[in-house]
Amino acid sequence: MASTPRITPNIWFHGNAREAVEFYTAAFGEGSTILETMDYPETNLPDFQRDRAGQLLVADFSLRGHRLTALNAGEEFSPTPAMSFMLNFDPLQYADVDAALADLDELWQRLAADGTVLMPLGEYNFSARYGWVQDRYGVSWQLILTDPEGDPGPLLIPALMFGGPHQNQAAAAVDYWTKVFPDSAVGIRFPYPEPTGPATTEALMFSDFTLDGQWFVANDAGVEQDFTFTEGISLLVACEDQDEIDRYWETLSAVPEAEVCGWCKDQFGVSWQIVPKNINELLQRPGAYENMLGMQKLVIADF
Repeated sequence: MASTPRITPNIWFHGNAREAVEFYTAAFGEGSTILETMDYPETNLPDFQRDRAGQLLVADFSLRGHRLTALNAGEEFSPTPAMSFMLNFDPLQYADVDAALADLDELWQRLAADGTVLMPLGEYNFSARYGWVQDRYGVSWQLILTDPEGDPGPLLIPALMFGGPHQNQAAAAVDYWTKVFPDSAVGIRFPYPEPTGPATTEALMFSDFTLDGQWFVANDAGVEQDFTFTEGISLLVACEDQDEIDRYWETLSAVPEAEVCGWCKDQFGVSWQIVPKNINELLQRPGAYENMLGMQKLVIADF
């Protein structure tokens, strides 16, 4: 079973979250399962949510031991390739390279079915096998055969690409976030060797880092992008108490108009949800969901 991390990627779906979660857990196979679900209240929903009464609200699920959350909502927001999921297939975790390639190719076929290929699966100068695909639900995945001589890493890593209004901000964002979260570190950094499209030589072609011990990767776009980060994929921060909520809210919320129900947006355009770790328990209180809808920063005492 997936452990509960400090930071959990949260994916916004257009009323089909249950279908999507069932698709992902089947596609990833062994070690993938639905962990916990919570439904919308039956009564006292606002007008724009009344047709969802009693339906799925959120589902926590595990993909080969990596925890994610699916939000069942409307069409207000959608994922974009600005935040994708890197899938590392390390030959050292398999019987041999052929077994790693077979697993990569099989999962690619499942994720690409009825999806859109962003970079074809094949050989590149940075990997013997790599591909980037946006699946049928709009979620983007980068599948890569890992160099076994490199540092070992987890299978699934959130990947952030800075483009559009946040072009060339990857290094600044990573530097900032690693100061916000404890047990964090900047890893490797490969800047662009020469200006490439909108990327300057100070922009990052690739970098990795950890936040509270969790791996992430980041880069600046090398070509012009007509998309950026959205609430379609946010990062949920589970807090121990109100003091932690207050601290993360103060350091991560930079766009007042984005503050609602514990959601905020930082100066780099990334959306965060700052919530108490027992949020599901708190929402079982009478009237708690209705109370939460009236909050910006979540106040535990007001649930």
